[in-house]
Amino acid sequence: MAYCSRAVLSKACHAVTWQTQARCFHQSPLSYAAGKAAMSRFDDAQLPYDKLRKNYEVVKKRLDRPMTASEKVLYSHLESPASQELERGSSYLQLRPDRVALQDATAQMALLQFISSGLPRVAVPSTIHCDHLIEAQVGGVEDLARAKDLNKEVYHFLASAGAKYGLGFWRPGSGIIHQIILENYAFPGLLMVGTDSHTPNGGGLGGLCIGVGGADAVDVMADIPWELKCPKVIGVHLTGALSGWTSPKDIILKVAGILTVKGGTGAIVEYFGPGLDSISCTGMATICNMGAEIGATTSLFPYNQRMHDYLAATGRKDIANSADDNAALLTPDAGAPYDQLIEINLSELKPHVNGPFTPDLATPIDQLASTAKANGWPLEVKVGLIGSCTNSSYEDMGRCASLARQALDHGIKAKSTFNVTPGSEQIRATIERDGIAETLREFGGTVLANACGPCIGQWDRKDVQKGEKNTIVTSYNRNFTGRNDANAATHAFVTSPELTTALSLAGTLEFDPTRDTLTGADGTQFRLEVPRGDELPSRGFDAGEDTYQHPPADGSGSEVAVDAKSQRLQLLEPFAPWDGKDMDDMTILIKVKGKCTTDHISAAGPWLKFRGHLDNISNNMFLTAVNADTGEMNAVKNQVTGEVGAVPATARDYKARGVSWCVVGDENYGEGSSREHAALEPRHLGGRAIIVKSFARIHETNLKKQGMLPLTFANAADYDKVQTTDKLSLKGLSSLAPGKPVECVLKHADGSTDTIQLLHSMNAQQIEWFSAGSALNRMRQKRQQ
Repeated sequence: MAYCSRAVLSKACHAVTWQTQARCFHQSPLSYAAGKAAMSRFDDAQLPYDKLRKNYEVVKKRLDRPMTASEKVLYSHLESPASQELERGSSYLQLRPDRVALQDATAQMALLQFISSGLPRVAVPSTIHCDHLIEAQVGGVEDLARAKDLNKEVYHFLASAGAKYGLGFWRPGSGIIHQIILENYAFPGLLMVGTDSHTPNGGGLGGLCIGVGGADAVDVMADIPWELKCPKVIGVHLTGALSGWTSPKDIILKVAGILTVKGGTGAIVEYFGPGLDSISCTGMATICNMGAEIGATTSLFPYNQRMHDYLAATGRKDIANSADDNAALLTPDAGAPYDQLIEINLSELKPHVNGPFTPDLATPIDQLASTAKANGWPLEVKVGLIGSCTNSSYEDMGRCASLARQALDHGIKAKSTFNVTPGSEQIRATIERDGIAETLREFGGTVLANACGPCIGQWDRKDVQKGEKNTIVTSYNRNFTGRNDANAATHAFVTSPELTTALSLAGTLEFDPTRDTLTGADGTQFRLEVPRGDELPSRGFDAGEDTYQHPPADGSGSEVAVDAKSQRLQLLEPFAPWDGKDMDDMTILIKVKGKCTTDHISAAGPWLKFRGHLDNISNNMFLTAVNADTGEMNAVKNQVTGEVGAVPATARDYKARGVSWCVVGDENYGEGSSREHAALEPRHLGGRAIIVKSFARIHETNLKKQGMLPLTFANAADYDKVQTTDKLSLKGLSSLAPGKPVECVLKHADGSTDTIQLLHSMNAQQIEWFSAGSALNRMRQKRQQ
């Protein structure tokens, strides 16, 4: 059984309101029955292999060398393959992605920008996924019902915008965007952009899926070539085979430990080698998903039999057959050059636990207890959480259930609170049917809604007080300070779902399931057998409830309204263009010390409800960034009044007084989420420039898109010359040009000055965005010419 295709949707199947739960299935999707595979069962658009092969042949002849799989897929999507400059790490590529995916928290701002562009309909297949606004409180059913009520204004806006502008709409409860993409839309050779940093999940099915800000997504939806700096390619050569307690998650945990949170910046991570044969398709997706934590542009596995099997199991046998016919386009050439090569023998790889507070602090399980004691980390595991977009496959859930069953057979349950997040409605329905969910409940687990939940801070946690030092263990991907529960004292560790389950069973970081024993209810000592689980369900997947709304062929009659009094949604006003002058005597709003992720700049959790209202969400700007002067958070001195106040309030005061301001930051500024709010908020509150030691890729692009100046110190040590009482001037902006440094004059409070050099990575088009005030402003200018 499969969802009906776009071509055969009836009025009964289509609905404009998001609440509708109509089911509409057909035995054979029309787009597949025609003999040539569509990109998905929901799309009329055909697989692009014919075009990709033609482009690939052009580039292959030009390069005249072996090519990586990443290069083949990426370069075959070039706007101009015959003339595009192809220099890794420096050229800016003009690309034509196949589709766009938006999650509900970022979709609001993306769609508000698309609406302001004046365009009638999206130009490429695009979808909206409701997964971020569902808070974990009690359990899946109750939490979903509450979210539908609390967020009905936003859901109605997204559903009606989807209907009007031609985007498919996945209702709340359908699942996490990345799992839905993997199950329905990803295919080998795909180039997709998504407004979430973990979009690379689709690399597990051989697609280049890249996280972007909303403005980038708008470009693609508006049929404008999408710009990407030509990435380098890091090769990870896998030998040996996974076995025992070692899982696919341990591969990326190990790679994160090697490359750190910024080691993948500006690069695609491509996995290859004989070790691939021991990794499931969903396991490959896990690895690609967490590649976001090393700053990688995206990650990719070459097409193989495990992908074919997954496509067939999810009703896409025709796509699998087409991929078979195009395997040369989807796999690396022998001798293909990599900019960096990492060797990992899977037969020797140990299970890892990474954290706390950063996803690249990698510790093998046999060293965890001693490391935790040496660092004073809380040993008791308060909560274990499995699932999320990273690890919620049928295989993951089955392997965890095998451990839970062993414990239950010995009369014991989890000592820690244990939460389970299914990745999609299809996964939820299938694990319910096959008894896996019930086993996890018997173990002590609570099955949460098919949504992001605690992974992104949507967790109404009650078992500890704010500021209480404690440990949680998750199978998630990200563990920045306060991310999961808004408690800066929570020590969050990321690991495999299997180790999360084992540590929750023991209730302590001191437990190593590869060698330690547990005590059964009868006092008998026993050791857990290695986890086991089917890669794919033997009875096939159960689709569960239909949660998809297809857009009508003509959406011109649909209405999209935004109440001017709304506290959740706000239409956007264009940012002012650059006035053509140097930026003289700017005030420094805050000099940030240490890690400053997008969570620090624009917190998630309870603030997610304001993602569609720029002015309201700007009240969370830099709440948890550390002031380099004082070591405090959300406390800066107003350089006009002399008073100490909250960062957003101080910025608002500067804006009201007409005082231009800038921010000074540290290394890898803006790592983490793709949320463009971290760029929009400083722009909205009067910021002009962000000056740091180095940027994370997505955030730097988002700043450029919104007309901000993202600048880096030519000499990182000059960060120390900046004093928060300085007046900072940027000189020579009228001659701003690609590759040309910007002169910065620091006027200190004692009257002395320092002149330093700042660098930027803007090309000619991006300088046009700055001049126009934003990329969207420039788009409007071009349409009016």
